[in-house]
Parts: sequence; structure tokens; C-alpha cells
Amino acid sequence: MAIYLIVHGGFSGGWGWRAVANQLRSAGHEVFTPTLTGLGERAHLANPAVNLATHIQDIVGVLECEDLWQVILIGHSSGSMVSTGVAERVPERLACLVYIDTAIPHDGQSWFDLLGPAMAQQLLDLAESAGQGWRIPLIPDPPKFQPHPLKTVTDRLAVKNPAAVGLRWAFIHCTDKSPDSPVALAWPAIDRAAEKARREGWWYRTLPTDHSPNRTIPHELAGLLLELAE
Repeated sequence: MAIYLIVHGGFSGGWGWRAVANQLRSAGHEVFTPTLTGLGERAHLANPAVNLATHIQDIVGVLECEDLWQVILIGHSSGSMVSTGVAERVPERLACLVYIDTAIPHDGQSWFDLLGPAMAQQLLDLAESAGQGWRIPLIPDPPKFQPHPLKTVTDRLAVKNPAAVGLRWAFIHCTDKSPDSPVALAWPAIDRAAEKARREGWWYRTLPTDHSPNRTIPHELAGLLLELAE
């Protein structure tokens, strides 16, 4: 039996991974899909102090309170900042880091640094004009989609723990992303990360779908994740 812990992407929540989680569980595995502070069903906890460290602690708390070891830790989109931060904190609890259609942070980078100045400025302007200066109201579909806490994507991450280097690394690249997406300026950064992962010999797979395969083709995504448990 494998243990999967999934870190969702921006504006979303654990709810977005129900179909994938159900398929993994039906195959006999254990799956955790926590929602990060201030999002989804935890939107009532949103406040200006929520930052990247808050979201990292959300996931570390699951690992520690559920006493999880040898975990396949999955980070989708901006969730890669959180999953990488978790690997820095508690690499001994992890077996594999899986990045799903995302850029991957290096030491001293924020999510905005990875997206590039044009995308970052667009989201900063949105936070200032419509998000009270501390959250990004990009997807107007409450209660499921919620404004994303700004500090979680502007805080920079320290990536220095040599113990994390010994983990297994995997990348799933979505190859049919829409140019009309509100975050389409992020696609080049994600594509560069995918190419780097492929070139460096990571476990690497592609999916012919948009940026959120957990919602567009959950069956196919779950099938790839099951490969990692073999």
C-alpha cells in the first residue's frame, strides 16, 4: 500500500482531487487531500498573515499528526512551493516528490519569481485593486474557488537541505494548455521546468490536457500516479 499526500494548486482546495483520490483508494492506497489555510472549506481562516510558511505547516501537520512515512508527496501548480518546502522540513517522511504541471523553486525563489515579472505584476495589480492588498481574487467561483493569500506566492523559499536531494523525483507535464487561461503567461515557465526534468532523467510523463488534469482527466492522471506505487 502506498500513501499519497496531495497539495492542491492556487485558488482551489482538496475538494478538487476527489475523483483522483477515490481511484487511488479503490486500488488499495491511502490518500490525503488537505485544503490549505484560507482556501476552500477553510476560507474562513483567510487573513493577511497567511503566508508560505503557514501552508507548509499545514502539510507538515498532516504528516506528523497522521504519523505518515514513505509518502508520495504531490504538488500541483503553485502547490510545488509548498511541497518543496515540506521536503526541506521533513525529507525523512517522504519517498517521492511529484510535480504536476508546475515550475519548481530553487533556493531563494518565490512563486512570483518563477512565473516571471509580467505574470507577477498582473496578479499584484489584481490583489491591489480587488483583493484588499493581501489576496488575489482571480477565479470568481465561490465557495469552491477562493481568493489566494498573496504572501504565499510572494514569500521566498529556502532550498538548502541536502537530505531532500536523495528523494525520488517525478514530473507530469500537461501539454495542451489553453492560451486563453487567465494564467497563460505562466506556461513558458512550466514548460521549461518540464524539459529540465525530462533532460535530467526524472520519472517523466505527459498528459494531453489542460493545466488541471485532476478535473479534466482524473482517471488518466490517477493511472500515472498508480505507476509510482509499483
